[in-house]
Amino acid sequence: MTAPQPTSLSMLPHEAEIVERIQESPTIFTLRLRFTDPDVHKAYGFMPGQFNMLYLHGVGEVPISIVSDPEDEHMYDHTIRIVGRVTRGLAALQVGDRLGVRGAFGRGWPVKEAEGRDVIIATGGLGCAPVVSVINYVLRRRARYGRLVIMQGVKHAADLIWKKRYEEWARLPDTQVLLTADQAGQGWPFRVGHIPILFDEAHIDPHKSIVMMCGPEGMMRAVIADMLKRGIAEESLWLSMERNMQCGAGRCGHCQHGGNFVCKDGPVFCYPEVKELLGVKGF
Repeated sequence: MTAPQPTSLSMLPHEAEIVERIQESPTIFTLRLRFTDPDVHKAYGFMPGQFNMLYLHGVGEVPISIVSDPEDEHMYDHTIRIVGRVTRGLAALQVGDRLGVRGAFGRGWPVKEAEGRDVIIATGGLGCAPVVSVINYVLRRRARYGRLVIMQGVKHAADLIWKKRYEEWARLPDTQVLLTADQAGQGWPFRVGHIPILFDEAHIDPHKSIVMMCGPEGMMRAVIADMLKRGIAEESLWLSMERNMQCGAGRCGHCQHGGNFVCKDGPVFCYPEVKELLGVKGF
């Protein structure tokens, strides 16, 4: 599966209006956007795992994962963590404010390749936003996929966002939700430890499973090592990588990872494509 090439629509910033703002946690919020130009809104499209460049005039631009379903033609959700100048500026915006959007960019999750298979989602830290869109995608097309296993690990119990959403997912047929924290807070009802402690509970069938993961690279390397020991093929392991993405088209070179550009060839990669340099300092 190759990454789609940027189009003239994706390279130009288009005005979007904030139609809803949701505070997920003290440092994480979701902006629900709608393009102000009806023709742009109609022409825009994306796949789960792709991202947009959100532009704030006079401040800058930042890559943000799209977390809504691609068939939702009314609005597009972006969940954002406050980490720098641009995200602080975006956090100050309210309903009715406008910003620029370029996208969608990159290669998304292998949703076609996953049809008929069990889908294993493994996320760590606060990096769960890139997989929310693929979870929504699978749940809205449930008959196309096998079991859905969602595993989330956080450093501290207080870092877990979307608790209600996890509870809703856990009640759905053929869907398993497993949560763990390195440090459990008061009343934490789930497991304590790193995310691999969840794998035995997931009852993973290595011959029919496809794994999609995101989070810190150390965590993803641990997931990959464990899954390989369980007999899952390298070609069934997919990961979303984070780098300093500034142009979205592989032209500026800031996100280069060996011979790949994360913004253009990723951010989702099949493990064999990046395994030689994954975790190597400087890449």
